[in-house]
Amino acid sequence: MARYTGNKCKLCRREGMKLFLKGQRCFTDKCSLSRRDYPPGVHAQKRTKVTDYGVHLREKQKLKRIYGVLERQFRLYFEEAERMRGNTGENLLTLLERRLDNVVLASGFALSRNHARQLINHGHFTVNGRRVDVSSFVVRPGDTIEPGKKEKTRKMVADAVEVNRSQPVPSWLDVSRDALAAKVVGLPKRDDVPHPIQEQLIIELCSK
Repeated sequence: MARYTGNKCKLCRREGMKLFLKGQRCFTDKCSLSRRDYPPGVHAQKRTKVTDYGVHLREKQKLKRIYGVLERQFRLYFEEAERMRGNTGENLLTLLERRLDNVVLASGFALSRNHARQLINHGHFTVNGRRVDVSSFVVRPGDTIEPGKKEKTRKMVADAVEVNRSQPVPSWLDVSRDALAAKVVGLPKRDDVPHPIQEQLIIELCSK
């Protein structure tokens, strides 16, 4: 699967908000957005008129960058959200929240989304006792996510847990940070999504 390998701070500056792509670093004075709160590029500070299409596009790009998915994968999520019952926008956010890399990050088992993906892709996590090395794996209610049994793996996760002690845990996850285990106790709701996303703008753009 293709992935973005460029400068992550530029993505935050382009969207004009913190996307928290570098974990705890985003909460410090080293955050690039706190020092240069304007878009990247030579002509970034010139005033430009934003069209209606531009507003819709920026909202979609923001969502893609927060969850680390590219266009083709995002389209697949959108098509699946359309097939599901209920509000398409909420379905889309629910699918993205249920990705394994997001669950690992939300549980405090990784320092950033990229760190969570690296741990998963290298086979350091199990779902219901079976090793899963696909970051886009979608969890279901009742699933239990744990790090592998190797001492090195559990130490890496335990160190991340200590750093993330103050991080709140979503209501749809039951996390035991001492036992290094997380259980999915329900489906995420719209209120459980911590990001300021206007999903209706995304639906209007993608439905054209």
